[in-house]
Amino acid sequence: HIARPAEGIVTVVQCRSGKRGGDVTRRLLDAGHTNVVNLAGGIEAWKAAGMPVERGTKAPFPIMRQVQVMVGLLTLLGVVLTVAVSPWFLVLPAFLGTGLTFAGLSGWCGMAIFLGKMPWNKTA
Repeated sequence: HIARPAEGIVTVVQCRSGKRGGDVTRRLLDAGHTNVVNLAGGIEAWKAAGMPVERGTKAPFPIMRQVQVMVGLLTLLGVVLTVAVSPWFLVLPAFLGTGLTFAGLSGWCGMAIFLGKMPWNKTA
C-alpha cells in the first residue's frame, strides 16, 4: 500500500484487483512522478465498498478477453493452414505461444497494447 500523496493533483492508478496497479504506481514513483496512488484492492474493492462505477459501453470485451479471443482464433487459423496448405504455418501458433509465455513472465503484452489502440477500445 502506498501512502497518501501531498496536496495537488493526484493520479490514481487502478486495475481489477490492485496488484498490477501497485506495480505501475511503484514504477511511476521510481521514475520521479509525484502524487501517484494505487486504488487499494482495485476496482473490485471499490465496487464491493458500494462506490459508484461508470462503465464505458464502447469496448465489446475487456482487453484481456480480446487477447484471448485473438490468440485462440489465430492459433486455430495457423493449425488449419498447416493442415490444408503448408507445415510452415506452424510458425503462427509457435509465435503466439512464445508471445503468451513472454507476456506471462514479463507482465508486458504487446497484443493487449495493440488491441487497446483499436478504435472500438477508444474512450470518447
